[in-house]
Amino acid sequence: MAPPSHTANTAGAIKRIAKEIAHIQNGSDLSLAVACRDDDVRQLHALIVGPPETPYEFGFFEFIFKFPRDYPIKSPHVTCITTNSGRTRFGPNIYNTGKVCLSILGTWHGEKGEEWSSAQGLESVLLSIQSLMSSNPMENEPGFEDFKLVHPEAKAYAWKIQHETLRISVIERMEKILKIEAKQPKTWTPVIKRKETTAGSPSSKDDDNDDPNEDDIDDLDENPDLYEYDAMATYNRLNPAPWDPFADLLCRRFLWYYDSYIAAIDKASPRQKDGTAFPTASFEYGGNGMPGAYAYENLRLRLDDIRAALSAECTAWTTAGAAQVAAQTQLATQLAFQFTQLQHHYSQPGSSSGGARLDLSLPDKTNPFAWRLTLFGAPSTNLDAGVFNIALTIPPNFPAAWPRVYVETPIFHARVSATTGALAYFPAKPDEIASHVAAIMGAIEDAEPKFEPRAAVNPEAAALLWGDEGGRKIYRRRLRRSAQESSEF
Repeated sequence: MAPPSHTANTAGAIKRIAKEIAHIQNGSDLSLAVACRDDDVRQLHALIVGPPETPYEFGFFEFIFKFPRDYPIKSPHVTCITTNSGRTRFGPNIYNTGKVCLSILGTWHGEKGEEWSSAQGLESVLLSIQSLMSSNPMENEPGFEDFKLVHPEAKAYAWKIQHETLRISVIERMEKILKIEAKQPKTWTPVIKRKETTAGSPSSKDDDNDDPNEDDIDDLDENPDLYEYDAMATYNRLNPAPWDPFADLLCRRFLWYYDSYIAAIDKASPRQKDGTAFPTASFEYGGNGMPGAYAYENLRLRLDDIRAALSAECTAWTTAGAAQVAAQTQLATQLAFQFTQLQHHYSQPGSSSGGARLDLSLPDKTNPFAWRLTLFGAPSTNLDAGVFNIALTIPPNFPAAWPRVYVETPIFHARVSATTGALAYFPAKPDEIASHVAAIMGAIEDAEPKFEPRAAVNPEAAALLWGDEGGRKIYRRRLRRSAQESSEF
């Protein structure tokens, strides 16, 4: 008998996958995140943050990767779990069944040279999927490549994707994490609970090389409107042990992007009257479309509920921290010691770069889970004469979750939300509080932050900072003014 052309090398596959996971986890790309259980790296949970200036902007799109034993000779199997319980097709290539139609995955017959090769890997697949989240999704549908965004149908298709990105991938996802009961819109159709297609197990007539224009669902309810969405419920059908590795990350990112979500609603809501049904695109068929109606007023209310729940989270963490202090847990003891060390360190002359000075204090001297940082702007910088109060609340399960950081003093800054005060910062060592404190200072003091739209927490400030030279001058002037006015706060 002739030997097989290749033999599965599970150990080699695992080593390759582990290396690719570490590359993404240690990288600086804020649009991607991956996580796996310790007992099986061949089943991976991935997150793609929707690209800015597209209908998918700052949406949270989640995927399950299953790697074969002979990876990378064969491609991984990828399933999208952001599907509105199997009801919403987020573009021509991301099906409501969870199927991702992509030539390198073997789920679409692409041109020669576009098929999978062992030179590709996890990151290239994620970036390929991300590239499908374009400003004009209709162009990705075969036969509609010439439909530019000025075309009424292409424009309408992009608009409803934008609405559902907010509703499904952001709002309903966050409501599940925070256990918030969703407000019902005035034009409410009751949520239809329906047994969904198991993610990763397409219907019998759907194989990895089928025609993407083939209907994947037969038993579609008539006139569906709004459906319950639960990404993790879909994922747990693949692995029943509860696991949500991105919950804390999504909470932080929500606070970063809150102002952008509100700005998107303010821009879109005058175009589409609440209660107006989504138009059906020419290529949408059966259940593989995007049923629903516009409800921007409702989305705004629900965004505010999420924001309020995240604010209340800090109070709950402080209370839980006090209980740990009373129980003399290891974390409580360590935080008390680290606070004393850092307080002493930053009180020394020259402890901060550029001459800036940082004071640390505890609002409750007995509770090291709630810190206050007071940053004094360095002389001869845009922050000169500024006095900025920053609240840092440490979760009771640190470092599994990151602290919540809010700049309480108003500041016009690209990295600080004008509405929530949330700060986008990047600790070099997330499991060390000292690294968080240093990164907080660094983010605020950074005079020339690199262009990073996914950390543009204040959209107005970011547009000026990363615009033309005239815009940068206005940005610096407004930043200096907010520093000068900070002493009055």
